[in-house]
Amino acid sequence: MAPSTLNRPNPLPREVAPGVFWLGECLEQRLQSKIYHAYNAAFLIVGETGSMLVETGHPKDFPIIEKQLTKLLAGKPPLKYLFITHQETPHSGGLGRVLTRYPEAILCGDISDYHLAFPQHEHRMRWLKEGDELDLGGRSLRVVEPVVRDMRTTWWGFETRDRVLFPGDGFAYSHYHEDHHCGLIAEEASSLDLKDTTAVFADLALFWTKFADMKNYCDRLDQLIARLDVKTIAPTHGLVIGDVARTLPRVKEGLLYGSSIAERGTDNVSFVAKAG
Repeated sequence: MAPSTLNRPNPLPREVAPGVFWLGECLEQRLQSKIYHAYNAAFLIVGETGSMLVETGHPKDFPIIEKQLTKLLAGKPPLKYLFITHQETPHSGGLGRVLTRYPEAILCGDISDYHLAFPQHEHRMRWLKEGDELDLGGRSLRVVEPVVRDMRTTWWGFETRDRVLFPGDGFAYSHYHEDHHCGLIAEEASSLDLKDTTAVFADLALFWTKFADMKNYCDRLDQLIARLDVKTIAPTHGLVIGDVARTLPRVKEGLLYGSSIAERGTDNVSFVAKAG
């Protein structure tokens, strides 16, 4: 990789809806002589009476996310809740450190097994089911159907005021570092091939999609987004989507394409942490 790609500053945090901030940094993926970048993102929602962190990032991300949180929360309502879509490390890897750093925060969602890893925090864990809401003052986070699951325990979140969907692995795709996509909204990354980059994630993280009829899942996505009137989609592993009507068809095309092609060889993948 050219030296210039190693020294580019991290473009995050970025406000992607009023009071909703995109946190983290890129993770480099090498696959078949290409370099893809992706996020294990976290998101901060700031309400009138409390704030919430959605996801915690990969363990390597916590020093970055902690600095971003400290800066963003200065003078704002304190961190009241932590919502994690599921237990996989790129989503929950900073859980223990977030709970230690913010001793008033409550962990919410499907909390299966977290008490085994963090018994000292068990009294700060709250089960949620579909339809439950967490009030932040003037806005809330609602637990909604996880159309594309990575684990049995997966839940998606929906912010009710500005209508932001947090789908975990549901919109997982890479972006091109060399094209300066890092930190861009999906619609700003004009050279991004969503068909290709979504298929890459099907190989890396959602291999079950190759054995399912993804048209049914695409139909469910359409129904969920229409029912909730989603305005912004904030995926853990993809660029934030600001124009749902424009970009959703391209994501669905990628899901269908990824499920239809043969596995392209993931055993030559190495992961290297790089700043976005």
